[in-house]
Amino acid sequence: MILSIESSCDDSAISITEIATNKLLFHKKISQELEHSVYGGVVPELAARLHAEALPKILAQCEPYFQELKAVAVTSSPGLAVTLIEGVTLAKAVSVALDIPLIGVNHLIGHIYSLFIEKEAVFPLTVLLVSGGHTQVMEVNSLSDIKTVAKSMDDSFGESFDKVAKMMGLGYPGGPAIERLAQEGDRKKYDFTVPLLRTPKLAFSYSGLKNAVRLAVEKSEEKDYKDIAASFEHIATKHLTHKLKKYFATHPPKNFAIVGGASANLYLRSQIQELLKPYKANLLLSDLAYCSDNAAMIGRVAVEMYKKKMFTSVEDLDITPKSNI
Repeated sequence: MILSIESSCDDSAISITEIATNKLLFHKKISQELEHSVYGGVVPELAARLHAEALPKILAQCEPYFQELKAVAVTSSPGLAVTLIEGVTLAKAVSVALDIPLIGVNHLIGHIYSLFIEKEAVFPLTVLLVSGGHTQVMEVNSLSDIKTVAKSMDDSFGESFDKVAKMMGLGYPGGPAIERLAQEGDRKKYDFTVPLLRTPKLAFSYSGLKNAVRLAVEKSEEKDYKDIAASFEHIATKHLTHKLKKYFATHPPKNFAIVGGASANLYLRSQIQELLKPYKANLLLSDLAYCSDNAAMIGRVAVEMYKKKMFTSVEDLDITPKSNI
């Protein structure tokens, strides 16, 4: 069994995964959404303090498994430095106390493996990662063969939802709030420009769209917010599908996946499904329970790393706030 810890942002989570079967034996997550909602976003120092309280409480519930643990895994990159430190410090303590190997896991690879919790992995795979911190397209051939072919030049897809929600006073997290409000609105009411529409560059950008929405909000009344939300969601998604269509012209997908916290957006899922139809590609999606940050996905990666003996010493494991993927 492997015990895995996730603390890259504002969710404190620990899981236990069976190595031989990929079975998830234990998983608990404590969300900090309520504490951060009053600020309209994540406050790093507050998140770190809350991790320091929550992680030991969850770990105490795992004590019955301690004698059977073969390794401890932890998210070591990317993420908020002050919150990554909390998880890595705890993982090092567990490693030393139980005399078991330590595995440092990249959070983005964790999102890819969220597709395979309690399942066998499927490769090759074209992956769209959409979260609060990242928007990128990757070609994934294996655990160690991952190539990023496009990423955001500024704001991420999920981040833009959070910021638009903040403009409207909808609270944090903004993604679900915008999605709910958009269901009541007219997606064509506001003619926002699709970002990077006329450039051949394979990249994403949400800063311009975010600013256009800000101007619309400032000129509108609250009764108009549902139409603004719907139009924003429509264009934000159209930007993704437009760039993916360009990429598919030279790289038609066989297996395509959407991962990350924002992959739970049902409108995005429906539009990607339509985009994939001409290619007859398989669409892989994580269970909604595992789209956002969680320790189960870290544990699933850790199983593969354990089999390859990809361990790191207590002295050498360090945090890396920015990812090299």
